[in-house]
Amino acid sequence: MEHPHGAHEMGSSVSLLDTVGAVLFTGWAVAMWLAVVVLALANRGPVRPWLYKTAVAVIGLGVIGQIGHFQEHAAQAAYWVANPYSPAWMTPWADSLARGMGQVDPSKPALGMEILHLTGNFIFLAGLVGIVQITRRVAGCLASRKWARMGVWMQGIHGLEHVVLTASVALGAGRAIGLSTWFGAVEPGPALVTYRVWWHFVANLIGTAILTIALYHLWKERRAVKEGYEVAALLESEVGESAPGAAPDRSAVEEAGAREPTLAARP
Repeated sequence: MEHPHGAHEMGSSVSLLDTVGAVLFTGWAVAMWLAVVVLALANRGPVRPWLYKTAVAVIGLGVIGQIGHFQEHAAQAAYWVANPYSPAWMTPWADSLARGMGQVDPSKPALGMEILHLTGNFIFLAGLVGIVQITRRVAGCLASRKWARMGVWMQGIHGLEHVVLTASVALGAGRAIGLSTWFGAVEPGPALVTYRVWWHFVANLIGTAILTIALYHLWKERRAVKEGYEVAALLESEVGESAPGAAPDRSAVEEAGAREPTLAARP
């Protein structure tokens, strides 16, 4: 959103709660992406007992994060409907987080808000990547993986938009520069507020719909996904017992996993 200079950051002093909230929220995003990297690397090797549960945790945290993220954009859109000519608005909790994050450079009043939305988008993206990772042990075609990949592409592009918006403000631009601001061509005011509020609302509405569909299919395919890990672990243990120190036959593991999607349809 485009706020008048100092509209929320300078409205009140930064409290300890603002700072703690900003640190925890940032830590949430960092922890999720560290987990995503670990999952991506670990999924290239033998099955580990913690892989499945870690992926579930990443997905769950991503869903929680997107619920909060989407309600923020929905609230902003609702506020615009009631006050179409007013400056953009943020919920009290988002305003608090933005104040805390804005401490990285108090001379740039809009920076905290841009960092907040950037962080929220990357939490959402991590959750989508978690769905892709949890389905990697099943070699067959899964609807959940297809929809999650679609979401990763869309949210990746949307996340890049927020990177550009945040970087432009951090580097000293007078206003955020990105697709949602026509690269700074739209003057601050009701027109820019209207365009940016609805641009991000629609983007998050579509992204949330894709996430919901991916989760629906993941729930239907949960048995195949979980058994994909179990079959891989069983085959790897059998290979280890027959030939200690030998690497598991990946083709055998993948062949077994390829049959797993059919399990979702069993009674």
